[in-house]
Amino acid sequence: MIALDLSDLRQEYADRQLDMEHALVDPYSQFESWYREAEKAELLEPNAMVLATVDEQGRPTQRTVLLKYFDDTGFVFFTNYGSRKAQHLEVNQNVSLLFQWLPLQRQVEISGVAAKVSAAETMKYFLSRPRGSQLGAWVSRQSQVVTTRSLLDSKLAELKQKFSGGEIPVPSFWGGYRIRAERFEFWQGRPNRLHDRISYEPVDDESDGAIWTRRRLSP
Repeated sequence: MIALDLSDLRQEYADRQLDMEHALVDPYSQFESWYREAEKAELLEPNAMVLATVDEQGRPTQRTVLLKYFDDTGFVFFTNYGSRKAQHLEVNQNVSLLFQWLPLQRQVEISGVAAKVSAAETMKYFLSRPRGSQLGAWVSRQSQVVTTRSLLDSKLAELKQKFSGGEIPVPSFWGGYRIRAERFEFWQGRPNRLHDRISYEPVDDESDGAIWTRRRLSP
């Protein structure tokens, strides 16, 4: 029997704090502020986010995807529309995102609803990708069983030859999703496990955007 006791593993948090006085009124602005700090700290993949979805039986699955851009309309990532995550989103559009910036002792959790972006938006992003990444989108039938790595390499070589003469088209089975946020929670590590947690939830939805309420939560 294998056992691993981690009960003595401790990390004291003391560098930063998050209080109501300094938390920005708009959660998107607060997220941007923290994201810029993560970039400035040169963290590895600061745009990496854990995406949680549920299948038709309500069973949750998580995976890490890369945030490609965001604004006050939502958070956008791209994937294969035949993937497991996309199949989940066909039956249940409710998702959760988690950003972990552990060197800064910070986490951000975002709950929201996913919807596909337009074909035009997908094309604009696809054409900005490196050629190798464009080919990779064609090669991978994401989440399907592949028996050997050599099959992927062979398919890549075939597509390099096929598209050698010009622009690579956007695969019909590939595109983006935008997560429209319905709740934010910002977590800042503090001493003695008395962490700072501030949540944002919309209280109104007017033509010029949502009005958010902030609450401090017990750690």
